[in-house]
Amino acid sequence: MQTLNDFNFENKKALIRVDFNVPLNSDFMVTDATRIEAAKTTIIKVLEDGGSAILMSHLGRPKGVEDQFSLRHIVDKVTEAIGVKVQFINDCVGEKAIQAAKNLQPGQVLLLENLRFYNEEKKGDNNFAEQLSKLGDIYVNDAFGTAHRAHASTAIIAEFFPENKCFGNLLATEIESINKVLTNSEKPVTAILGGAKVSSKIGVIENILDKVDHIIIGGGMTFTFVKALGGKIGNSLVEDDKISLALDILALAKAKNVEIHLPVDAIIADDFNNNATTQEVNTSEIPDGWMGLDSGSKTAEKFAKVIAKSKTILWNGPLGVFEMENFSKGTIALGNAIAEATANGAFSLVGGGDSVAAVKQFGFADKVSYVSTGGGAMLEMLEGKTLPGIEAILK
Repeated sequence: MQTLNDFNFENKKALIRVDFNVPLNSDFMVTDATRIEAAKTTIIKVLEDGGSAILMSHLGRPKGVEDQFSLRHIVDKVTEAIGVKVQFINDCVGEKAIQAAKNLQPGQVLLLENLRFYNEEKKGDNNFAEQLSKLGDIYVNDAFGTAHRAHASTAIIAEFFPENKCFGNLLATEIESINKVLTNSEKPVTAILGGAKVSSKIGVIENILDKVDHIIIGGGMTFTFVKALGGKIGNSLVEDDKISLALDILALAKAKNVEIHLPVDAIIADDFNNNATTQEVNTSEIPDGWMGLDSGSKTAEKFAKVIAKSKTILWNGPLGVFEMENFSKGTIALGNAIAEATANGAFSLVGGGDSVAAVKQFGFADKVSYVSTGGGAMLEMLEGKTLPGIEAILK
């Protein structure tokens, strides 16, 4: 695959698709700049070669031109993150954009306005992609968060750069990290799948059964499996229409010699709030009127043993409602076990919105091998799907 290192950007304009879809507060200040910081090494490589960088991104889901979604709000944060003054232009195609790109000197950075101010971006419009392509000499895709979308700036535009296209550092690292789990992994491999619903993880489970040795299941989807096995789950979250599927997954795992580990105990509550009355019980013995909101202490010990002997670990989804302090202990214990295994030489990859939030909140970000920046994109890669944004560069 072509990466940044295959190109010298001297006197070239790099048109870089970044993922600056960052959260803003009511004063339009960036509250989490992780995605901006993640693009820094790609931008700096272009500038150090003696080239200039033209950055394009979307922000939010605007309906037409809406100032609240203007990328002008993030210019100062991008300048601060990359340490180079960033120019801004309030359009991304047309005469104004062409002129601004033309005037850009080596060492300079230009940020274009929100791509999604044009419907053509999401539609994957050919003409719109062609207009964008006129702004640069080399196309660099560094936006993993949108790599699963066949949008104009992520997939279609690459056709206008048959030779001059490559992956940025972030996107290349994302691909390598996921491949490290799926294809080049050191065994034993353990996948931890949490979150609310079995239905959202079916594709992942089916695709990874041939590649892993252990699957740890946690979060709300636990109870669909527990009910399928005949347990009492009280008022816990359950997908009744997925019960036979849960049994099929367990049977398939057994046939492939993959061990599935379910929580053996749970912290249950009589209401969905942090101050509810709680107790710790066996996962299959939850009384009516009570719901499981976190995994318990025996589960923490059980899961830690599996993780300690793993050489490759994938973590996607929390084990409980970690946003509430009283139901965060299972997720924290899991994070500690993964951090310890990583310190002992295991490769650990964390991805998916909620698990990334948990890892940051509890200080594990520097204690795992890699934290993925793309939730949906990572899930689709784990499901074995081809991502349009990646395919477009490989073509």
